[in-house]
Amino acid sequence: MINLKELYEKIGDVRLIAVSKNVTSKEVIELINQGQIEFGENRVQEMAKKQTELASFGPKWHMIGRLQDNKINQLISLRPTLWQSCDSLKKAVAVDKRLDYKLDTLLQINSANEDSKQGVSTSQATEEYLKIKQECKNINLIGVMSIGANVDDEKQIQKSFEQTYKIYESLKSSGAKICSMGMSSDFMLAIKCGSNMIRLGTMLYK
Repeated sequence: MINLKELYEKIGDVRLIAVSKNVTSKEVIELINQGQIEFGENRVQEMAKKQTELASFGPKWHMIGRLQDNKINQLISLRPTLWQSCDSLKKAVAVDKRLDYKLDTLLQINSANEDSKQGVSTSQATEEYLKIKQECKNINLIGVMSIGANVDDEKQIQKSFEQTYKIYESLKSSGAKICSMGMSSDFMLAIKCGSNMIRLGTMLYK
């Protein structure tokens, strides 16, 4: 298990979301005991399970994985701190219709233009963001999220981060405050490119 104090010093003011998708509540408690508050889950049912098991510890939960249509009601009932993976206007509308509170949300951008990844294209991101702001009264868009290019070439990864950051910068005047990018293998590069929120999993539990 990592010593979080050193990591916190390394990342400064950047918000750390500890991805807990492949670990048990026991590992989450170990991180909570080191001061970690925010955790990310890829699956709604796993978030529900851990939320129940860890209720007395008070962690904050982020939905970071693809939201399936048949899990929308369950996600809404869990009241996550942040839904990071809104990947289209269509999905935003579907969630908004069922919400009876304001849900803080990030628009997921497929900045690497990879078929395997969810999210809106870089060319459509600004337009989709503004449409969601206009059409979905209960979706409180406060920024963007992306996953770096899945390649070994650091320049390509950097380019994908820079594209996301450029979009984020252009949306600041429309309420964007969070630029969530960077995972265990590339978080320092993401921070260098302007990320103010990182999502780390694997490296925290070694």
